Amino acid sequence: MNKTIRRASVFTLLLTLALLARATWVQFYDGTALADDQANRRNAIRTYAQPLGNIVVAGSPVTGSARTNGGDLAYRRTYKDGALYAAVTGYASQAYAPTQLEGIYQDLLNGTDSRLRTALDTVTGRRADPGDVLTTIDPAVQRAAYRALGGNKGAAVALDPKTGKILAVVSTPSYDPARLTDANTAGTAWKALTTDKDKPLTNRALRQPLPPGSTFKLVVAAAALENGLYEDVDEPTRSPDPYTLRGTSRILPNENKSAPCANASIRVALRYSCNNVFGKMAVDLGQDKVRAMAEKFGFDDEKRDVPVRAYSSVYPSGMDEAQTALSGIGQFDVTATPLQMAMVSAVMANDGKLVSPHMVSRITDADGDVLRDYDDADSERIVASDTAAQLRSAMETVVRDGTGTNARIDGVTVGGKTGTAQHGENNSRTPYAWFTSYGRSGGTGKEVAVAVMVEQSDAARSEVSGNGLAAPVARAMMRAALG
Repeated sequence: MNKTIRRASVFTLLLTLALLARATWVQFYDGTALADDQANRRNAIRTYAQPLGNIVVAGSPVTGSARTNGGDLAYRRTYKDGALYAAVTGYASQAYAPTQLEGIYQDLLNGTDSRLRTALDTVTGRRADPGDVLTTIDPAVQRAAYRALGGNKGAAVALDPKTGKILAVVSTPSYDPARLTDANTAGTAWKALTTDKDKPLTNRALRQPLPPGSTFKLVVAAAALENGLYEDVDEPTRSPDPYTLRGTSRILPNENKSAPCANASIRVALRYSCNNVFGKMAVDLGQDKVRAMAEKFGFDDEKRDVPVRAYSSVYPSGMDEAQTALSGIGQFDVTATPLQMAMVSAVMANDGKLVSPHMVSRITDADGDVLRDYDDADSERIVASDTAAQLRSAMETVVRDGTGTNARIDGVTVGGKTGTAQHGENNSRTPYAWFTSYGRSGGTGKEVAVAVMVEQSDAARSEVSGNGLAAPVARAMMRAALG
């Protein structure tokens, strides 16, 4: 064999090996990536080749599947009371990636979860029957929150303090997920929803942290008691009124000019929502101690899954003393979600312990056999039992005689805290109205913790307050949960 033929043979062999290597790469690496690509039409065809499993509320599915009229997608997702449960279910769309529980459990719901496969499925390659997601949502509480929020832009969350079960997750304005299910019409709906200035696709209950205003004073009060700054909630706090922010000439004003806020105790300061007391308290504690307490309650947790990933509530760092004082009243750069503030009240109601919040109870296969149970949730002590008891007593004073009277319920022990947070430069925009509370029924022994945030309403600016806008929503939710 002459040299030319030998070289040509070697070159041909190398080309063949390169071709084989590339084919192997495409088949086993790029092939997997292409198969997993959301834009791959075959994925949608496979997903909607059969009815999906369901998301279940109180034993009844709030989702379904319907036959389509022609085309290569045999089924589409349907929703019962879609706008009511949108903040829980999210959407499963033939055109867009699924969200919320639809997205987290998409493999279970479309039958591709490996836990669903039987031995026969493995042999035949048959797709498994889909499973179901059983939620902790109480339809009465969910509906009460949705109706009470009405046309307001806002959100609400309710928890069972003893179990961590999330009883309601509502965000308004809402949307009907059914608008996004059909690939033929989803594009028009998507454009309308994503360009809506009110952002209906945003889950305000879990994913829009905003300044919590005076509801954050509960965290500061807990830090003061836990760190021994004060012995109990009835000890005078040695707080001047007016209180001047250190290093400035600015006075931290109180909303109620006639309130007895000078040297007020924690109980009185919560009752009248005295800014001077909690601004000074935060400075006296120092930002590190306040932050440590906030983090125990769940602030700055970037991995809060319920199982939907909740956005982190934030207590800032690197503040001077004036900024620390403002953080003590839930302003400056402090932000929180309604879920976070419901957790604060849940801790008080549960003698200082936090049970991990979750809105899925179990996931099952098509036969109802449990694949995973989430109800045995972890718990953690956040504050001492005595601290929780003292703050419960003070919160009950707020509702009985203070700024939270609109949350009163006959025959129910209710404790709460109002909040009105500034919005915009120099408070130029409508403030946010907050209310967080717990309720305990003496007759049934049931308990619930709630947080409500009203971002925007039709009320005149002078009428915007936690007691006026948010407390009535909380009251409706507590009634539904404890009835």
